[in-house]
Amino acid sequence: MSPPYGKERFTAIQAQRLAQEIAFGPIVFQVSRLMIKFGILNLLSQSKNGLTQKEIITQTGLSNYAVQVLLESSLTIGTICYSNDKYLIAKAGWFLLNDPMARVNMEFNHDVNYLGLFDLEKALLKGKPEGLKVFGGWPTIYEGLSQLPDQVQKSWFAFDHFYSDNSFDDALHIVFANKPKTLLDVGGNTGRWSLRCVAFDPDVHVTIMDLPQQLEMMRSQTKGEPGEDRIHGFGANLLDNEVPFPQPFDAIWMSQFLDCFSEEEVVSILSRAARSMTPQTRLYIMETFWDRQKYETASYCLTQISLYFTVMANGNSKMYHSGDMERCVRAAGLEVEEVFDGLGFGHSIMKLKTDFE
Repeated sequence: MSPPYGKERFTAIQAQRLAQEIAFGPIVFQVSRLMIKFGILNLLSQSKNGLTQKEIITQTGLSNYAVQVLLESSLTIGTICYSNDKYLIAKAGWFLLNDPMARVNMEFNHDVNYLGLFDLEKALLKGKPEGLKVFGGWPTIYEGLSQLPDQVQKSWFAFDHFYSDNSFDDALHIVFANKPKTLLDVGGNTGRWSLRCVAFDPDVHVTIMDLPQQLEMMRSQTKGEPGEDRIHGFGANLLDNEVPFPQPFDAIWMSQFLDCFSEEEVVSILSRAARSMTPQTRLYIMETFWDRQKYETASYCLTQISLYFTVMANGNSKMYHSGDMERCVRAAGLEVEEVFDGLGFGHSIMKLKTDFE
């Protein structure tokens, strides 16, 4: 493992502090979330000289007790400061308030993951998403996605779209450099990528391969949009090893898709994709590989997101190390032709070809 994970990173005092931050993690999370929801961080951000506790009480309408415990906790967390009887926003508080990635991660963790994470231990021992039962009895979250509570569904899609959408502009130029006329969008979800494709190239036809219930959501999302007539559906359960890929296509696209499956399942999916490919077909995998990030903070976020898959999504997948994905690619009879890094918020694209060329 390359730095910074090859040696101890903290002094004894820093490590002791980190241990307590971990122990009180759920409290730190909820306090910080409510500092945003109740508008306290926003008030402090807009006040250059800070605010007294009384002023915060007046402007939020919260009780003296509620404001006091939130402020005192936040002081020791480090999201606010205190000077001359006034509270001011600190750098960490500013990022919580203004960094869109921090906000979307926080809402995703609160709405989608928080209650279910109580059953992480069971999920790890059983290899099943034991936390998902807080929302329903589906075997994976994907079967129940269209039936999740509105706020949960909103945060799930906001999280998914935030990361993927910011990479689409770069990805379109990579995929369409070969001018494909037919493209298979595997796990196309609500059709956002497919809509971008038909808008980018007026001649391309896109087929979305996904669960039937996902295709229903896709059709409602793409209805009336330009290029709708060039977006088609192919219903399939990709966990069924007997389900073949439709053929032939000039390009096959898998965006934030293979992280939804175990390594064994990834090899099965890629093997079936390979059998449908010609020597001219190119398969594009877009993922946020945690080892290929420019900043270590991104690697931290991605390895934590892996536990969402463990406890809520399916019980056996994760955000992959690129080396693990390359091993799956080779096992499926494919070769990595080229890798593109630094797309959007940390995405990479693996461009694959068949190994029988």
